[in-house]
Amino acid sequence: MAQPDSKKIFFENLSGAGKAIAVLTSGGDAQGMNGAVRAVVRMGLYVGAKVYFIHEGYQGMVDGGDNIKEATWESVSSMLQLGGTVIGSARCKEFRTHEGRLKAAHNLVQHGITNLCVIGGDGSLTGANLFKEEWSGLLNELVEQGLIEADAVQKYSALHIVGMVGSIDNDFCGTDMTIGTDSALHRIIEVVDAIMTTAQSHQRTFVLEVMGRHCGYLALVSGLACGADWVLIPEMPPEDGWEEKMCQKLSANRAGMKRLNIIIVAEGAIDRNNKPITTEYVKNLVVKCLGFDTRVTILGHVQRGGTPSAFDRILASRMGVEAVLALLETTANTPACVVSLCGNTSVRVPLMECVQMTQEVQKAMDQKRFEEAVKLRGRSFENNLKTYKLLAHRKPESELPTSNFNVAVLNVGAPAAGMNAAVRSAVRVGISEGHKMFAVSDGFEGFYKGQIKEVKWGDVGGWTGQGGSLLGTKRTLPAKHVEKIAEQMRKHNINALLIIGGFEAFESLLQLYEARANYEEFCIPMCMLPATISNNVPGTDLSIGADTALNAIVETCDRIKQSASGTKRRVFIIETMGGYCGYLATVGGLASGADAAYIYEEPFDIKELQANVEHLTEKMKTSIQRGLVLRNENCNENYTTDFIYQLYSEEGRGVFDCRKNVLGHMQQGGAPSPFDRNFGTKISAKAMQWVSKKLVETFRQGRVFANTEDSCCLLGMRRRTLVFQPVVQLKDETDFVHRIPKEQWWLKLRPLMKILAKYKTSYDVSDSGQLEHVVHNRPKDSDASVAM
Repeated sequence: MAQPDSKKIFFENLSGAGKAIAVLTSGGDAQGMNGAVRAVVRMGLYVGAKVYFIHEGYQGMVDGGDNIKEATWESVSSMLQLGGTVIGSARCKEFRTHEGRLKAAHNLVQHGITNLCVIGGDGSLTGANLFKEEWSGLLNELVEQGLIEADAVQKYSALHIVGMVGSIDNDFCGTDMTIGTDSALHRIIEVVDAIMTTAQSHQRTFVLEVMGRHCGYLALVSGLACGADWVLIPEMPPEDGWEEKMCQKLSANRAGMKRLNIIIVAEGAIDRNNKPITTEYVKNLVVKCLGFDTRVTILGHVQRGGTPSAFDRILASRMGVEAVLALLETTANTPACVVSLCGNTSVRVPLMECVQMTQEVQKAMDQKRFEEAVKLRGRSFENNLKTYKLLAHRKPESELPTSNFNVAVLNVGAPAAGMNAAVRSAVRVGISEGHKMFAVSDGFEGFYKGQIKEVKWGDVGGWTGQGGSLLGTKRTLPAKHVEKIAEQMRKHNINALLIIGGFEAFESLLQLYEARANYEEFCIPMCMLPATISNNVPGTDLSIGADTALNAIVETCDRIKQSASGTKRRVFIIETMGGYCGYLATVGGLASGADAAYIYEEPFDIKELQANVEHLTEKMKTSIQRGLVLRNENCNENYTTDFIYQLYSEEGRGVFDCRKNVLGHMQQGGAPSPFDRNFGTKISAKAMQWVSKKLVETFRQGRVFANTEDSCCLLGMRRRTLVFQPVVQLKDETDFVHRIPKEQWWLKLRPLMKILAKYKTSYDVSDSGQLEHVVHNRPKDSDASVAM
């Protein structure tokens, strides 16, 4: 199943002709399942296979009849933005019996189906694996009963299974994220943000229960994303006497002028004796010990509802395409696998290894081996927990180390959602490490003007959910003011710098590095965190703020498409931001089901524009009523948004009409998404730990002196790992004229977007998922947890 590294395989070589693929959703529903179903159907049809829906999960497979229907391209139109699963899901007791599986096998053989894409949780996938193992025996029984011909045993000799995990709990080992988790976090954070305003008005304490009977992922990450005072999860029960500690912390926060408290409880939260901790118990405890006005909110099934987030749509689309590729490459001896996400990379892992690892977590918890349970959950969960402990529980002043180092934090460039979460994390981790933390207002403009002040732990409370930049940010570069900045660094004795921003921040760090030759003040550890909606910074696959912008684009596209509901056929031309970087247009197009996305990185001409119009015209004539075309703002100086709008309007006359929309600065606004809050928080914490290490390494003879390349770095996510890269080494990877990296990973998603929009294109699968073992599928230093 693994691909040879030495040559590129194009997927025209992988034919699905003669194959029949069925897709089903089983167990609980999760937002994004429809995106996975759509991707499986369209990719399957694209390679020439027959594709079937199995309605109502395993129940539909057992009952057969109208529950198994052939899918067409049009049958999955307009379902990408829908929550839940349109083909239905049901728990099926009959499939757990041998007789039920025999009926299911008979129904599949009648349709010639020997390839299954199963979207569900560990129970659904375990059932699929058992079905695969019993397959040949089931066929022999059907022959004995006279229900199928003897030659069918040979013809349909092997059942091939590929799984995708759809679960809001993110409780399946072997993948960083399951389909639906990010959307569930969106629902939770929307509620928490709303509750915080009323809690602040009345000085209330709110106790929130979120889903997670066996896994505390939602509670843990939502606690990180909203800056909760206390989080209770099943994998790491609080130490005995936690009640008193929690009340002390709540009381201290109120004394520090905080007007509200948020406590998040996973529904499966337990104490060290495996006794459940309920929201009612926590509420009564706070009222009894502190007398605080306390309310309980149980979020329940609202977490499963609503439209899928941009992240889940992209994840589901990538996984669905990968699942079809896995089925095309499978052989009779290939074990059932699960399509998984590691960092930013698709991988395939043996299904039963994942299931066994998931079961081991529960065993460890039952036997009170809680630290082992956390490790078994994977590095993503483990790093989330470490970051939460680092930020939420402040040590007393007497227990803090004293480093005597001063660290300054500033934002540079355009504002991006998640910047404030990164600043909060940096300040609190820095204080925990014993540093004095200084905040610089208005970027380098504020720096040379002396707008620098010390910040304390409580000064950044409540910053996580705030959009924009509370510190203020400017595009001013330091080169012209380097002398004044050096003077301010001397005045405040700044020993290290953390810069959070976009391409301007990258250029600023390069200028400071070059200024070291003339100013010793810059011979200190300096680190940059990429934060820009454009995602155009070299050295990283993802930037803080890009996910929030994508969600803004996708939500707006959904509304725009809905505005044409019930009207005549209409095509919308949407302009996105991003400068010369086409990330927002491409990935936003994939997430919103666009028919085309025009970007600078992939030059186009009038012939291609004409071909796109003709392609859309043909589709409009047959079925679809709404078309969507995205254009990156700087993709071409002549083919402007107005030009493309006029071209489509003229050429589509009589078939469809056109509307245009320039999204503008709404892409930069709004509260940060859970992903951006979490990403900003975690990489900022990691950056501050690097800064602390460098300060110790470079402290000699009573002063800090760092002039090596590796003391001036950008922290970025590269595929599966967080990497500190010297900025001077990133110069060769950068197109400074157009302010973009020379190579961008997301360009590999463009063919996928075109395939799902019914274009014939080359799709390079040499980088598709490799079959890996779940125990060994993470690099030692990987911090793929940043994927969420």
